[in-house]
Amino acid sequence: MSVLEAELTWRRSSYCDSGACVEVAQLDHGVAIRDAKDPQGPALRFSRQEFAAFIAGVRAGDFAAA
Repeated sequence: MSVLEAELTWRRSSYCDSGACVEVAQLDHGVAIRDAKDPQGPALRFSRQEFAAFIAGVRAGDFAAA
């Protein structure tokens, strides 16, 4: 984990009670996402536009199981 990531405020959904979730942190120009089970592991970084497109896809059901 980088120094930058250590200073971030990580959040996870209130629906996550198993620990098998992702955590999200706001960056100056985007968001970072990491595995809640491995907080010392790598984090993925996305621009605000990329993350907004992902959220729009989730809301539209683009990732729903068949």
